[in-house]
Amino acid sequence: MRRFREFLAGNPWSFLLVALPATLAAQLLHGLPLLVFICAALGIVPLAAYIGQATENLAAHTNPRLGALLNATFGNAAELIITIAAVRAGLIELVKASITGSIIGNLLLVLGFAMLAGGIRHGTQTFNKRSAGRNAILLVLAVVALIIPSAWSQAIGTEGAPKVEALSLGVAVIMIALYALGLLDASKVKESPLSQQLSKSDLPGWTLRQALIILVLATLGVLWLSETLVGATEAVIASLGVSEFFLGIILVPIIGNVAEHLVSVQLALKNKMELSVEVATSSSLQIALFVAPLLVFISLLLGHPLQLNFNRFELLAVLAAVAVSALVSSDGESTWLEGAGLLAVYLILGLGFFLLP
Repeated sequence: MRRFREFLAGNPWSFLLVALPATLAAQLLHGLPLLVFICAALGIVPLAAYIGQATENLAAHTNPRLGALLNATFGNAAELIITIAAVRAGLIELVKASITGSIIGNLLLVLGFAMLAGGIRHGTQTFNKRSAGRNAILLVLAVVALIIPSAWSQAIGTEGAPKVEALSLGVAVIMIALYALGLLDASKVKESPLSQQLSKSDLPGWTLRQALIILVLATLGVLWLSETLVGATEAVIASLGVSEFFLGIILVPIIGNVAEHLVSVQLALKNKMELSVEVATSSSLQIALFVAPLLVFISLLLGHPLQLNFNRFELLAVLAAVAVSALVSSDGESTWLEGAGLLAVYLILGLGFFLLP
C-alpha cells in the first residue's frame, strides 16, 4: 500500500486516473458522446505523464546518449498514439491540424507560459544561445520541409496522385534523417540538456522492471482511451458546433501534451530556463521532423494515406510561431513581457482558427 501511495504521489496528475473507470462506465452505459470524450481526454493526461516518467527512469538506467534517444523517441508518444487512432478512423484533416497545433502550441503557448511565469518570479532569465540558435535553424528547415510539398502538390497533381504521394514520402525520409542528425549533434554538445544524465533524485525511483511495466501499461491505456476519444469526435463536433480543424489544432495537442507542458513551466519557475526552453523547442522539433513524417508511412499501412499537404492557414501559423519564438530566443535571455507576447500570438491564432468555417 505504501508503494502504491508513493506511485500516485510521484505523478501530480494521478488524481485524474478516476477518469479511466468513468470512461468505461460512460461507454457501457452509452452516455453522451461529449461525456465520453471529456472522460477519455482527462484519462489520457495522467497516463501521458506516466509514459514520460517511465521513459526518464529508463533513460537514467542507460548512458546519456541512449537516454537522450529514449526521451526523443517517446517524448510525444501519447499524441502519436492519438493521431494514429485518428488516421485509422480516416480523420486526416484532424491529424494534420494536430501536427500544426502541437508545433505552435509548444513554441507559443508552452514557451510563453514558461517565460511569463519564470520572468515574474526571477526577472530576466538566461539560457544557452547557441543551443537555441541550433534549434531555431532546425525549426526553419522543418517549416521549409512542410511548405514545399504543400505548395508543389498543387502543380504536380491532384490529392492522392502518385507523384504527390512520392513527394510526401521523399520529404518524409529527408525530415527523419534531419531529425536524426539533429539528435546526433545535440548529444555531442557538452552543455546541451540532451547530453546530460538525469539525476535519480529527481525521478520516482522505479526499478528498470517497474519502469518497463508502467511504460507498457500506460501505453496500452492511452491506446484504449485514444480509440474512445476519436470514436466520439464526430458526435462532439456536431454537438459543440466547432470544426474538426479547430478540435485538432487546439484541443488534441493540449490533451496529449499537457503533462509535458507543465514540466516546462515548472522548470522555468525553478529558474532552469535552459531546460525549459529545450523541452518546448525539442517537442516542436520532434513533432515536425519525426512524428509528422512517421505518420506518412504509418498512414499508408493503415490504408488512409496522409500527405504533407497543409493549407495556407496552417503554414502561416507555423511560420509565425517559428519566426516569433526564434526572435525571442535569439539573445539567450527571456522576460515576462516576451512570454506575454508569445501567448498573445497564440491567442490571436486560436481566435482565427475558431472563427474559420
